[in-house]
Amino acid sequence: MAGCCGNDAKFDGMSAEYKRRLWIVIALNATMFLVEMTAGHVAKSQALQADALDFLGDALTYGISLAVIGASIRARTNAALAKGISLFLMGAWVFGSTVYRVFYVGVPEAEIMGIIGALALATNVTSVLLLMKYKDGDANVRSVWLCSRNDAIGNVAVMIAALGVWGTASGWPDLIVAGIMASLFLSSSFQIIRQALEERRMGNAQEHEAN
Repeated sequence: MAGCCGNDAKFDGMSAEYKRRLWIVIALNATMFLVEMTAGHVAKSQALQADALDFLGDALTYGISLAVIGASIRARTNAALAKGISLFLMGAWVFGSTVYRVFYVGVPEAEIMGIIGALALATNVTSVLLLMKYKDGDANVRSVWLCSRNDAIGNVAVMIAALGVWGTASGWPDLIVAGIMASLFLSSSFQIIRQALEERRMGNAQEHEAN
């Protein structure tokens, strides 16, 4: 893998093994989006629905990552920027809807949250293990790792929220976790955008020197 032997070049996804693993992760995320969004509506859980959106965002952005592997640095950084912006919008939506739900009286179904959270966690741990060796790639590859890591963290948080809802008979733990997940989305979006802009700047500088 590029960058493992003192080379400053970062891994750009040009690996048949990486592409196969990414296809598996895409299928896992798309399936869990459908499962978790349905369960979130049934359980009236904002945290579950927030995590379901994360699954959907991951499936879409992983598809973009596959599409631009081997493309120019401009195309790859454009893809990374698009993913960073989508994560920002997702985080803003989750944060806004969570604030709205603060004024909504209703207690989520803790049992459903716990069961689906455990299933989602198993799915995301699998994804993280599949992608771990590629976590230090370029902005496009790194965005895939960050999304997978966010999912695993989010699922642990959902299970904690389920315990909190069960123990307090209140919807506040669910809302608090949804807010934390929104913050995680926003933080990751800034990391991806910053790295993509830096890689674009370096690429433009190299093109200028070559000309």
